[in-house]
Amino acid sequence: MTRASPLNRLVQAVAASRPGAWFFSRTLHHFDKLLLALSGGRLTVTSLLAGLPVVMVTTTGAKSGQPRTTPLICIQDPQAPATFALIATNWGQAHYPGWYHNLKARPEATCRRGGRTARYRAHEAAGAEYDRFWSYAAAAYHGYPLYKQRITGRHIPIMVMTPAED
Repeated sequence: MTRASPLNRLVQAVAASRPGAWFFSRTLHHFDKLLLALSGGRLTVTSLLAGLPVVMVTTTGAKSGQPRTTPLICIQDPQAPATFALIATNWGQAHYPGWYHNLKARPEATCRRGGRTARYRAHEAAGAEYDRFWSYAAAAYHGYPLYKQRITGRHIPIMVMTPAED
């Protein structure tokens, strides 16, 4: 894991706050998509300012059947470098994010990270695997434990993404 700069820590602190989470949950994905397009898929606002790795996840809509692309923080698995996790905190909101419902309904996704696009298969982490990925997530972004404190009435799912077999 890379060491966060003072700017990265400041941006992460703002994003983890209630007002920051409210603002960024409504705007950041638009800015991330724009910067991704302008940089040829190399940069997002989240990676640039917060120092967090981002993956573009394209799921199939659970109800619509249409492709849905969302920039998400990528939690790398140090034990299996091709595998990563997505944390469904939805910025500390009470409801699950749409991408989580999509992956539950259709666990196949196309993901772009590090300039490469590949197919992945999702499964929901449980038990020791959940605990392991939660510890990685909390170490990568201090906002996750704060979101967990704010979320009541629902479990925070972790979706583990493994490369799909061709």
